[in-house]
Amino acid sequence: MATNLIKASSSLVLAVLVALTVQIFYFSPIDPVLLDIKPVSLTKDNQLQNIIKLGEGLLNEPEDVCVDKEGTLYTATRDGWIKRLPRNGNWENWKHMDSDSIIGITTAKDGGLFVCDVKKGLFKVTEEDGFSVLVSQVNGSQLRFADDVIEASDGNIYFSVVTTKFDPKDWYLDVLEARPHGQLLKYNPTSNETLIVLDNVAFANGVALSKDEDYIVLCETWKYRCLRHWLKGKNKGTTDILIENLPGAPDNINSAPDGSFWIALIQLTSEGLEFVHKYKITKHLVASFPRLINLVNGAKEKAMVVNVATNGKIMKKFDDGDGKVITFVTSALEFEDHLYLGSLNSNFVGKLPLYTSASKSATVVKVDTNGKIIGKYDDKDGKVITFVTMLCGGLRTTFTYVVLIPIYWKITLNQTIETSYV
Repeated sequence: MATNLIKASSSLVLAVLVALTVQIFYFSPIDPVLLDIKPVSLTKDNQLQNIIKLGEGLLNEPEDVCVDKEGTLYTATRDGWIKRLPRNGNWENWKHMDSDSIIGITTAKDGGLFVCDVKKGLFKVTEEDGFSVLVSQVNGSQLRFADDVIEASDGNIYFSVVTTKFDPKDWYLDVLEARPHGQLLKYNPTSNETLIVLDNVAFANGVALSKDEDYIVLCETWKYRCLRHWLKGKNKGTTDILIENLPGAPDNINSAPDGSFWIALIQLTSEGLEFVHKYKITKHLVASFPRLINLVNGAKEKAMVVNVATNGKIMKKFDDGDGKVITFVTSALEFEDHLYLGSLNSNFVGKLPLYTSASKSATVVKVDTNGKIIGKYDDKDGKVITFVTMLCGGLRTTFTYVVLIPIYWKITLNQTIETSYV
């Protein structure tokens, strides 16, 4: 009796193992290749813990942000609303669409917004007409997973498609398969034509034009790099790499006023994910049992943004390495000396002061031996010199020069101390 029970149990275990093997390999939705990427590791600074939370509790996973020429801030939320914050105003519910998948947004030069819906395509949104479909098909196939969009000065609209193989809800399969299925597309509103600019892109994500619009930058998320496709000049039509080995997976990208780029970096990297990418069997296993992806995905644990110069060098970095205030930052936009942050794991838009007054102006006062100010010299606009910290001159015995760094402090209602800038 015991022998028969052991045999039966062994047969059951064998049957289960065979069934799992068939499930994992035969029915696997991916055809994976190994991926060996080790992003640059940077020391955390937790500067993003100093953000101001705009619209906290009113915004459901605001993935992207943009600002129009009047200074109105816009974001799209997971409940189908495009919400806006007028300058010196309050948050408003502006336009609504029956969707839970509006992500990339940007302002249109003639007013309104361009919006990417990962399930429905590319839209124009205006005060008068609401949502209007621009592109829903490409070469006779349904457009899916449109991600980010930017308008050029010539009226052409460039937008990314994350993957042509997998549905938006299965985004992680594209990461696991590690084969490039993304695209960069160009829509001409005059001819109503949509052309493929780049094909075989690795998880095509954020797009941004250079200051002179001589090239466009496209983020390849799971390759931890950004491509540069030339639109003008001697390199027109060619593609190279702007930056690679980023300290995170690039999501959205926006050009800064000085011509550099702000890139939101998803912190996908984890020891678990690195292990998964080493073996095809682990990729098949996670693909077959989707809940496992949550065990190895580090996106909701921390946040990071970087400022990258036109030569591909990282100039600034801000993060919340502890994930105490904000995580899963997906966009970073500079406007009037502040950085506005979208996130797929928050109910607010983050606002971070980029510069203190000390870095934007300079003041020196002349003080006599009685402590009386007898002269003042400044560059309030910071056109010639800023952040003066020391002044040297000839030997003086009757007066002293004192350098003033224009920062003052205030106490908030919750009794925490924060810096305010003048």
